Amino acid sequence: MAGENIVLFTDDNFEAEVVKSELPVLIDFWAPWCGPCLRVGPIIEELANEYQGKLKVGKLNVDENQKTAIHFSIQSIPTVILVKGGEVKERIVGAVPKEVLKSAIEKHSG
Repeated sequence: MAGENIVLFTDDNFEAEVVKSELPVLIDFWAPWCGPCLRVGPIIEELANEYQGKLKVGKLNVDENQKTAIHFSIQSIPTVILVKGGEVKERIVGAVPKEVLKSAIEKHSG
């Protein structure tokens, strides 16, 4: 399900991959049974390719990584969170168009 530019985030690697990341990080909180999540997946993949080297993009399966999902108070999926410098900068809930995600990324990049 994840392309070559997509990092699979887990409870175990979250601190190293997200909190300590030099790059801003876009996290797609999803589950395989979630229809809207499956529609957002290809958009996340496109963003990972477009922002390669400028943004770390990854997915976190909320069923398999409940500790992190609870930490971020994920109550509805898909939820996309943009983290920069270990801080949440943007939280977007629901299946949204690519332009909405790009706008959030652009607002916090650089």
